[in-house]
Amino acid sequence: MAWHAEPLVGFDLETTGTEPLEARIVTAAIVEVGTRGVARRTWLADPGVPIPPQASAIHGISSERAAAEGRPAREVADEIAEALTGCWRRGVPVVAYNAAFDLTLLSAELRRHGLPSLAERGYATAGTGPVIDPYTIDRAVDRYRKGKRTLEAVCAEYGIRLDDAHEAGADALAAVRVARAIAGRHKAVAAMTPAELHERQIHWYAQWATDFQRFLRRKGDAGAVVDPSWPLRALPTSPAAPPLPEPGLRPGPRVSDSAGLRPGAPAGGV
Repeated sequence: MAWHAEPLVGFDLETTGTEPLEARIVTAAIVEVGTRGVARRTWLADPGVPIPPQASAIHGISSERAAAEGRPAREVADEIAEALTGCWRRGVPVVAYNAAFDLTLLSAELRRHGLPSLAERGYATAGTGPVIDPYTIDRAVDRYRKGKRTLEAVCAEYGIRLDDAHEAGADALAAVRVARAIAGRHKAVAAMTPAELHERQIHWYAQWATDFQRFLRRKGDAGAVVDPSWPLRALPTSPAAPPLPEPGLRPGPRVSDSAGLRPGAPAGGV
């Protein structure tokens, strides 16, 4: 049976900002879609830092609410990492829209709180099992389609209903449905195993990063650098690296539609 007809787990974070090495987790969801229906697990964290108003306006969580109702960020990050690695141990692929943002941010949170990394939790050298990123796949298989690549826009392209964008559970479920819809439309994607598709996405993302970096430099940003790593970006080396700065919403070369708050991220996060 093709991978898109098998159980899949959607993953999404809503955060304090747009830079994965700086932003903190505010809400998270892991949604398993299988033969018995949909099972959700969600978290609300107290990030320990103020949530910028721009971020609150997107996901609806204020600093006051996070402080009053959220659980310690350290506990939340640890539980999310355990849940994800548990999925990979069971052989279930994780679907994340713009995975390089969410998985890198989670990895930065784990290190920030002195917790074991994804790799140290005993699954694979790179720390991840098969990851399916509809953002990366759609951009590769329908490269010349005009328009935005936000989750909302891609849902519309594939006929997927998304009623509550930027609510982590809704976005995680939509990511799974978009992944299945892409496989339904593009038979070559459906024919790959999850492991083969994972490897192809590493190549597709690196090629896109190279092309986008070249575009930015051609447009006058001579120092533009677009990280080609997928699904995890490298964290600054420790202990030589300075402490990670406090989060803020600031533009950057993380690619995306200009409508996305995260540089380069069309959905998820803030």
